[in-house]
Amino acid sequence: LSHIPEDAIANSFGCGNPLGFTQVRPGETVLDLGAGAGLDLIIAAERVGPEGHVIGLDASPDMLARARQNIEAAELTNIELVEGVMEDIPVPDASVDWVISNCVINLSPNKPKVFNEIVRVLKPGGHMLVSDLVAEGLPEWVHEFEDLYAACISGAITEGAYLDAARAAGLVDAQVVDRLVLDQGMLRALVGDELPIDLDALANHFEMTNDALVAFITQEVAGKVQSIKMAARKN
Repeated sequence: LSHIPEDAIANSFGCGNPLGFTQVRPGETVLDLGAGAGLDLIIAAERVGPEGHVIGLDASPDMLARARQNIEAAELTNIELVEGVMEDIPVPDASVDWVISNCVINLSPNKPKVFNEIVRVLKPGGHMLVSDLVAEGLPEWVHEFEDLYAACISGAITEGAYLDAARAAGLVDAQVVDRLVLDQGMLRALVGDELPIDLDALANHFEMTNDALVAFITQEVAGKVQSIKMAARKN
């Protein structure tokens, strides 16, 4: 990361390195769903080289502007930024070799549609490799708060459901190639530090101080949230 603009690193919110296990080759096309500040775009652009092409999709104009600044600072010219949503990707059919994503698909309210879109844009033989959060046995009250959805917790589905959605869309060889169970320290950072969630509203609901609320949430979901890296391909 030493040569990557500091802003791209500081404003990256991910749960893994989706490029860490790929065999991306020079000249290929990579699509990043939820490009954010551009960290994974820059890494992918270096992998594919000047003959390759990287597309960064994000729904936020502000994040796209930040990514554009970081791309310019990195002096890369093989990256294209596109505004849009991953349930309706504005990219032609069968046009990309790789789809990557870093802790974003869990935020979609229609995950099967996302996987259908991934299959549509991948070339035959193309690959998907994403890092994301999955969860098992979350307390029901977690799903009542939008801010915990934004914190990548309450929108997370089970690993089995995640793999089933990928396979139902037509992806083959879908498998988890790496995993990490988030401990209480990681969850505390996720809930209390990394995102500007409205802790006051949650604290008032539970009649707790903010600090006590963060401790309560992390204790309630500890051991139930995992960061996974999932690989799959299109026939």
